[in-house]
Amino acid sequence: MTKQVLTAEDMDAEVLATYGKEAFLSREYLEAEKKLLWPKVWQMVERVEDFPDVGDWITYNVADESVIVMRVAEGDNAEAFRAYHNVCPHRGRQLVSVPDGVHDVRGKGRKNFICGFHGWTFNAEGENTYLLDPQDWKHRLTPELTCLSTVKLDLWGGFIYINMDPESGSLKEWMGRCGELLSHFQFERMRYKWRQWAIYPCNWKVAIEAFLEPYHVAGTHTQLLAYGDYYAASQQYGWHSVSKYDTRDDKFKMAQSSGTVRAGKGDDARISTYELIRENYETVNYTASTETLVKAAKRLVDELPEGSSPAECIAHWLKSAKADDAARGVIWPDIPPEVQAESGLAWGIFPNQNILHGATFASPAYRVRPYGDDPNMCIFETYALELYPEGQEPVTEWLECAKTEENWGPVLMQDFNNMEFVHKGMKSSGFRGAMPNPHQEQKVINLHRNLARMMGGRGAPVHLFED
Repeated sequence: MTKQVLTAEDMDAEVLATYGKEAFLSREYLEAEKKLLWPKVWQMVERVEDFPDVGDWITYNVADESVIVMRVAEGDNAEAFRAYHNVCPHRGRQLVSVPDGVHDVRGKGRKNFICGFHGWTFNAEGENTYLLDPQDWKHRLTPELTCLSTVKLDLWGGFIYINMDPESGSLKEWMGRCGELLSHFQFERMRYKWRQWAIYPCNWKVAIEAFLEPYHVAGTHTQLLAYGDYYAASQQYGWHSVSKYDTRDDKFKMAQSSGTVRAGKGDDARISTYELIRENYETVNYTASTETLVKAAKRLVDELPEGSSPAECIAHWLKSAKADDAARGVIWPDIPPEVQAESGLAWGIFPNQNILHGATFASPAYRVRPYGDDPNMCIFETYALELYPEGQEPVTEWLECAKTEENWGPVLMQDFNNMEFVHKGMKSSGFRGAMPNPHQEQKVINLHRNLARMMGGRGAPVHLFED
């Protein structure tokens, strides 16, 4: 009997669901992704500030695709950039050589791209400006035949996105309510704190799923349980989805409690709130908060009387940290309480991006991509964004880092230790298919529901029971 495919309404009702393992293990599925998924979706390439000068450029590589993104004019708007397929229209050579295992190729001061095979040349507008012996084609090669193939490009939150499908909708439509909510956090004002990547032995979906829900904290990051309650909730928003902290105890409920700003577990909220934020900050590679917030939380025990409620501690903490930041030139965005509550903890932006956010940071954030033709490997990237005083932003670059606790911090290493063995375990003949938590892991279910939308229905989550 064919089981009923899960709908958006089913997800909102938290219907129990299951899905199979083809999407993780099948080489044929990976080949289908190359045609049906990656050329058809909006995906993040880089940050605008990585292109300070006209002529700055970078390659973005996913599956079999390589795209060149280039700044062609001044300004922080989409019109200042161009994106082209990294391929010469003559014989198909990559214009910029991108060897396997390279994160990206980038440079400065480009005025044109010259094919290394026959010297065909293209300007910043993608127009062919030189080809050898055009008379041999009887002068019938038109500009439309000899120009580079363009790729759609747009900006959101300081990120550059591309879409290789000329018939796709706009980035604004793609982001939907997710984009509306997160726009209040003004990511475009933030800058990289650090960024690093690794080639990892698991499918790209295993990697992103490891960070789509807090349900795993109790089993994976057990050291964190001493500081906070990690009961969670999640919700689908069409292509995208949000996770948030849920609360079993009404005294902890407030507009901020669904996200990173929340009270710790303990009788004295002044102490437990500091311990929770400090532990998260230090063990998640100095993300999920800021140094200003940690220092302000540490002062709660000195600035508030014993017996202060969790709500009083949160209000004082935020007011104090906001003033501290303002004194050093960091101005917090104005985020309405209803937006704060709905925006939750972290967003899964389909297909391969996840961002945990706060008033002055967006970190940790993740992006994953397939690695070549191997469904057992992926390119895993994580980065931290933070709001800095003007002129005090750190200078960063993408660093390939060995998978050690020194490089990634203890919490991320605990996640890494799951990813490889989740992928291995799925290969077992004894694995009957996933049974994700419908309340806390809805972001994971939604990932597969949307994959099925792109992949002709393959791997669609179905009802676990025929009620």
